[in-house]
Amino acid sequence: MSVIREVPFPGPDESELPMNIWVDDTDSAIDVIDALALSPFATGVQPWSRLANLERVRPEATLSPAGARVVRTAQVEDGSESRLICGDGWTLRVVRHRNRSATVSVTAVSEELARSVLKESIDGAEEPAPDTDHVEMGFWWRGTHGGVRSEKPITAQPWEEISKNYSAKVRPALDRLMAVDPAEVNGRLILLHGQPGTGKTTLLRSLARQWREWCQVDCVLDPERLFNEPGYLMEVAVGYDSDEDQQRWRLLVLEDCDELISAGAKAMAGQGLSRLLNLTDGLLGQGRDVLVAITTNEDLTRLHPAVIRPGRCLAQVEVGPLSRDEAARWLGSPDGVGPAGATLAELYALRAGRDLPQAPGDDSTGLYL
Repeated sequence: MSVIREVPFPGPDESELPMNIWVDDTDSAIDVIDALALSPFATGVQPWSRLANLERVRPEATLSPAGARVVRTAQVEDGSESRLICGDGWTLRVVRHRNRSATVSVTAVSEELARSVLKESIDGAEEPAPDTDHVEMGFWWRGTHGGVRSEKPITAQPWEEISKNYSAKVRPALDRLMAVDPAEVNGRLILLHGQPGTGKTTLLRSLARQWREWCQVDCVLDPERLFNEPGYLMEVAVGYDSDEDQQRWRLLVLEDCDELISAGAKAMAGQGLSRLLNLTDGLLGQGRDVLVAITTNEDLTRLHPAVIRPGRCLAQVEVGPLSRDEAARWLGSPDGVGPAGATLAELYALRAGRDLPQAPGDDSTGLYL
């Protein structure tokens, strides 16, 4: 059975919008809390809103100001909990999950009140990030109601420890990339190309660690949607700063985007290529300090000329396999290493004692993936 209910958030101004809620048996208690939390903002009674996404929330954190009044609580069996909390001139919605993440959103009668209520609610609520072998990385994807960002700690080794995973031929270029600071940013695109298994993703994790003081690294999980949906692109481009007093640079990581930057990208991906270029050095990119890192398995000669033109790339590196001598030194033995050398993935497999198949028609000891 459906019920139509007018939300009791009347305002003093007759121009303020009324709001009705339609509830039926498919809606849950959490859905009702969501609607009630949105009501004062929608009607105009509390026209200011602020939101924070938290990770590693302390179990004892209340996520609300002292003396606040809890007016609704809903729990589900998976461990999630939603609360509606009210105070003088403000409304707070708190959603906590079993994985210790949480979303805290507040609406208020003034911007300053919304800011102060949110700050008091979340101050000290998160545990510190894990120790030195981790770095915080954001992950974006397109949800039902827009872009969703989640921040997770990822393992990232210092560049000094992993530099020998890469050929001496490209190591100087990678050294320069790792040493970049904001004053030296010249070009907004980082292009890493080469065959699978050469360590491009490992390289980006290390880069996130090296730049952590001045650059937030975010990985976009659905880059094909990012450049096909302008609203989603704007949301990701504007980004998310955890420290409101210091706006850092941001690096968006797009992995395996062969179709987006190939020579035929304009025909295959429509406006995707144009929007990428606009993000790196067009008007959109100038409105925010954003860098874009793209990994691809394509050969450089097969990439769109607009992507690799001079001045656009901060770094353009072919991450190839190690030579035979380099691979033998890495492995500690030449056993299993063919004359063409080996990729990083192949070396890890050999060190684990796994035999790799040879290329079709190849009777040598070379490796093939």
